[in-house]
Amino acid sequence: MPAAGLPPGRTSSSVRMSRRRFLRSGAAAGALASAAVFPRVWAASARQRRPNLLLIISDQMNLDALSVAGCPWAHTPNLDRLASRGVMFLESHSTNPVCSPARSSLFTGRMPVETGVISNSRAMSPTRPTLGAWFGRSGYDSVYCGKWHLPGGYPDRIAGFRVLPARGGQGDLVDGVVSRLCADYLMDRSRSRPFLLAASFMNPHDICYWAIRYRELTPPDLPFPRLAGRLPGLPPNLRVRPVEPERLRRVGAPPFTDAQWRYYRYIYYRQVEMVDAQIGRLLDALESSGEADNTLVMFTADHGEGGGRHGHVQKWYPYEEAVKVPLIVSWPDRIAMGVRDTEHLVSGLDVFSTFCDYAGIAPPPGVLGRSLRPLLEQRQTIWREFVAAEMQYIGRMVRTERFKYVRYRGDPVEQLFDMRADPWEMNNLYRDSAFADTLQDHRKLLDAWEKRMDVVKPMPVAGG
Repeated sequence: MPAAGLPPGRTSSSVRMSRRRFLRSGAAAGALASAAVFPRVWAASARQRRPNLLLIISDQMNLDALSVAGCPWAHTPNLDRLASRGVMFLESHSTNPVCSPARSSLFTGRMPVETGVISNSRAMSPTRPTLGAWFGRSGYDSVYCGKWHLPGGYPDRIAGFRVLPARGGQGDLVDGVVSRLCADYLMDRSRSRPFLLAASFMNPHDICYWAIRYRELTPPDLPFPRLAGRLPGLPPNLRVRPVEPERLRRVGAPPFTDAQWRYYRYIYYRQVEMVDAQIGRLLDALESSGEADNTLVMFTADHGEGGGRHGHVQKWYPYEEAVKVPLIVSWPDRIAMGVRDTEHLVSGLDVFSTFCDYAGIAPPPGVLGRSLRPLLEQRQTIWREFVAAEMQYIGRMVRTERFKYVRYRGDPVEQLFDMRADPWEMNNLYRDSAFADTLQDHRKLLDAWEKRMDVVKPMPVAGG
């Protein structure tokens, strides 16, 4: 999704530096020297008082669905205030645009093929330490509330976490329960040790039911004519499908009219506002608890939502609408505030490593994520050249600063998009001779990434 039209604000371009540019610069020696000293400095402060950690997860939220990200159709005052107190990453990517696989990455710092969760409703491999267990053994009170989906939706027991039980249901029913349970925990908990609280909300995932039951819920004659002047506009790629691999060609969508698409999008943004209100209750409770000054808050989503882009609803594909997700990190007066990072490529893999860094805990061996701390503190650092994502375990994507490359196992059709010139992904360049070298470079990046991963046997589907 294009960054054009975003509201003015601070960016992080002054601290952006790829590995190649960094090593060519005269800053390399000095920055590496600072990095060598940094862990010892933090370890000393960590012994004094380790921070609390609050992870807030939304389901199926687009990166550009927030008013702070320039969305004119949704009002999200609570996520906006979180962004004003921290750093919002606008090049943030899911590891897999499906619920369970993406969530397995958030809780292990590993790609889904490394966790055994290659599709929905699978448990994580017991060989991969989870966030709750890793921090619990280091003295944190690891608490979970809300949607889990690894494999159960709302289980009473989750290994490594103490569960605040919220019964399952659609987001408009259960999200309020989750926010209240988490608020009660923050207000009444024991202060004997720091907490790691994961609050996982369902909405705006409820939009799935509008796609599944569209004949009933999105009739040709819209039920509320007075909304006609308030319905969102349509994306420019609504009816554009670039050259696609077979797996993507088979992904269909409801046969909506323009009016139905606009109504569908209107409902989606109302569900975004619903979950924003519940997140607001949680943030208010954190402030009332007196712990906000010592709590690192991170908000993200497992994947995005089609919303009509490429004629799609829901997820499952490597286009921006599904793979780009919000990522906001806030800790007033301890990290940069009011920054919109438009440059650095970040991933759901980075949640685990960032929490470890701020808690003074070494991450598990083999974790692929990177700590966002240098970016949050606006320090110059070597950063990655690309992020990766998986689709249906046989598809892979790499995204570099300018290009996105996609391939599926056994399919001769590849995809290459120039994200700078074509942010709506309407022109597949993989057969364009002018980009032959770029295509080959990205193939090599993906080959190297695949060799780096420690793949495990897929876990069984629950009930299968």
